[in-house]
Amino acid sequence: MKSGNLGIIGYGNMGSAIIKGLIDAGLYKASSIYVYDTAPERNEAARSDGCTVTGSIKELGKAVSTIIIGVKPNVALDVVHDLRDVPPGKLVISIVAGLSAKTIEAVIPDKPVVRVMPNTPCMISEGASAVCRGEKATDEHVRRATEIMGALGYVTEVSEKLMDVVTGLSGSGPAYVAIMIDALSDGGVKMGLPRPAALKLAAQTVLGAAKMILEKNIAPSALRDMVTSPGGTTIAGISVLESHAFRAALIGAVEAATLKSEALGKK
Repeated sequence: MKSGNLGIIGYGNMGSAIIKGLIDAGLYKASSIYVYDTAPERNEAARSDGCTVTGSIKELGKAVSTIIIGVKPNVALDVVHDLRDVPPGKLVISIVAGLSAKTIEAVIPDKPVVRVMPNTPCMISEGASAVCRGEKATDEHVRRATEIMGALGYVTEVSEKLMDVVTGLSGSGPAYVAIMIDALSDGGVKMGLPRPAALKLAAQTVLGAAKMILEKNIAPSALRDMVTSPGGTTIAGISVLESHAFRAALIGAVEAATLKSEALGKK
């Protein structure tokens, strides 16, 4: 259990998921987490979760040692400007897509910044997140940010220039996988399976394959070869995927999302 206090600005889906994950992991007591949000219903949700709701960013900043920015990109810079009223030295962790650590530091040069790109499975503590340090962030600041996000899944440190790639891969990736599961389910229904059974089989198959790759530390190609027999059913299915450029489509999706993230960051 951490002795210091944690603050989060924005208690939407991702912000609330992070907080609940930290509480469930025992890293923070709910009462030591301070929340600021402009929406009354989200403040009420934070109170229901046992958090301390504050009336301003300045009030939150005085009470905590670490501040997470969890707001939408269109209001993020307004929040960063408000953080100028917060005492210096507070660690600022941003989970705002497209907002660079360099941009944040230009506004609040007296505070270390660590940027994080999480994804939606953080909501069930199965997330994949990347962190990158700003110029003033030390190893201790990165360790603190990694510990926080580690309560919600896998974390790795990357350079700032790779954060757009992370956005295109793991940030957007759950949507790609959801489409794949939906399509697999449709295939099962087409061939006669009831929808509930087809969906469950498809989702569990994706989950099981992913866990085999991660927990047994095997290459995806090795798993493919384990399933694929000469002249069998799997190679017939793979042949159709290859004829429709399935792999190329996924590679292109990551590339397109990466380029879009870069464009949004320039704005």
